[in-house]
Amino acid sequence: MKDVSLGTIDTFREMTASSPLDHAITNALTKHNVKDIAFTNRGLDESQFQFSVEIPTMAVTNQKQSGRCWIFAALNVFREKIANDCNIEKFELSQNYTAFWDKFEKINFFYEAMIELADRPLTDRLVTFLLDSAIGDGGQWNMLVNVVEKYGVIPKAAMQETFQSSHTRDMNRLINTLLRKGALALREAAANGQDTEVVKNIFLKDAYRLLSMCFGEPPKEFDFEYTDKDKVYHVDRKLTPHTFYEKYVGFNLREDYVGIINSPTEDKPFYQNCTIDYLGNVAGAPPVTYLNLPMEDLKDLIVKQLKDGRVVWFGSDVGFMGEREMGIWSDAVFDFDGTLGIDFSMTKEERLNIRESAMNHAMVITGVNLDENGKPNRWKIENSWSDERGEKGYFVMNAGWFDKFVYQAVVDKRYLNEKQLAALHTEPLHFMPWDPMGTLAE
Repeated sequence: MKDVSLGTIDTFREMTASSPLDHAITNALTKHNVKDIAFTNRGLDESQFQFSVEIPTMAVTNQKQSGRCWIFAALNVFREKIANDCNIEKFELSQNYTAFWDKFEKINFFYEAMIELADRPLTDRLVTFLLDSAIGDGGQWNMLVNVVEKYGVIPKAAMQETFQSSHTRDMNRLINTLLRKGALALREAAANGQDTEVVKNIFLKDAYRLLSMCFGEPPKEFDFEYTDKDKVYHVDRKLTPHTFYEKYVGFNLREDYVGIINSPTEDKPFYQNCTIDYLGNVAGAPPVTYLNLPMEDLKDLIVKQLKDGRVVWFGSDVGFMGEREMGIWSDAVFDFDGTLGIDFSMTKEERLNIRESAMNHAMVITGVNLDENGKPNRWKIENSWSDERGEKGYFVMNAGWFDKFVYQAVVDKRYLNEKQLAALHTEPLHFMPWDPMGTLAE
C-alpha cells in the first residue's frame, strides 16, 4: 500500500483555499444540513400531490421507534379490504400480534441454523454473518406470509401496542444476547452428541417469556367489535386469529401473490426466480423467493393492480434523496453534484454491486399519475411514520427516484403476462444472505 504524500495534500489545500465555491459551501455547511444546501425547487413540479389514479385509503399508521414497516405495510393492505367490506372509517390490525410471532419464529429459525452449522468454525463467514445480524425487526413479504399462515391476524383492539413493541432497540439487544448465548450452548451440545432439541427448547422458553413480558400474551380467541360509518354497532364473538383472517381478509397469499424484484445485476438474469439462503422466520416454510423483472415490467404490473382499485406493498431504499418533512422521495429536488462540484452518479447495478444501496423500507403504493403517453411520472405512497410528515403521512415519489431506489413489489399473479407466468416456474438461483436482495425492510 502507498500512502498519500504531504506534497499531494498541500496541492489539495491550495486548490480548496483558492476556490470561492468551496468557501461558500463551507460556510453554508457550518450551520446547515448538506441536504438542505443541495435542495432545489426545480424538481418540485414532479412532486405535485395530484394523481390520475388514486385509491381512497385510511389514515396512516405509526411504527414509532421500531423496524416493523413491512408488517405495517402488509396489514395496511389487509385493513382496506376489511374496511371496505365492513363499511368502517377507521381501523387497524394488530401489528404487535404479528411482530410477536415473527420474533418468536425468527428466534427458532436462528437456533435451527446454529444447529445445522454447528460443525463449522465460529470464523466461518456464514456463521459470523448470522451471529452478527442475529435478529431484528425487519422482514420481507414472504416472511409476513409465513406468520399469517401459521398464526392468522387479529384487530389491534385485541392486542394493543406496548412501549416495547414500538420502541424495540433495548429489547432486541436482550434477545440477541440470549440468541448468541444459546448458539454457544447448541454448538457445545452438538459437539458432545447431546440432544440439541432439548437445549434449544430451554432457550426458546426464555425467549417466549421475554416476548410475553415485552409484547403481552397473544390471544387465542377474541370478539371483533366495531361501529360502521352509519353508526351501527357490530360484534362477532369468539373468533380465533385464523377464523378472523379467513372471514374478513381471505387473501390466498401463498398461491395468488408473487414478490417481484428489479435487480439489474449480472448475477441475476431477468425473468428468473431467485432465493436467498438462510433468510426467513418460520422454519420449514417455503423459502423466500422473488421473480426478477425489468423495471418496465415491474411498473406495468403495479399500475395494472392500482387501476383495479387495489393498493400495492413495495420495498425501496429510503436512505437518501428524500425530503421527509415535505413527504418527497425525489432525485430531482437534490443537486449534490452541482452544489458540491463532485460527481456522485452511479447506475442502479453499480449501487447494488458495491453495497451502496439495497431495500430497507416497505410502504404501500395507493396511487399513480400517468402522463399523456400513459407512463407513470409520480406515485402516491402510504407510509407508516405518523401523520406529521408529508400530506398527513402520505408521500409522493417521482419517476426518477422510483427507477433508482425501488427494488421490490408484491402483485396478484392475475396481472402477469405469459412470459412472466412462465418465468415463475424457473428453478431459483441461490444467493447468500449478505446479497443485496437479502436485506430486510425496517
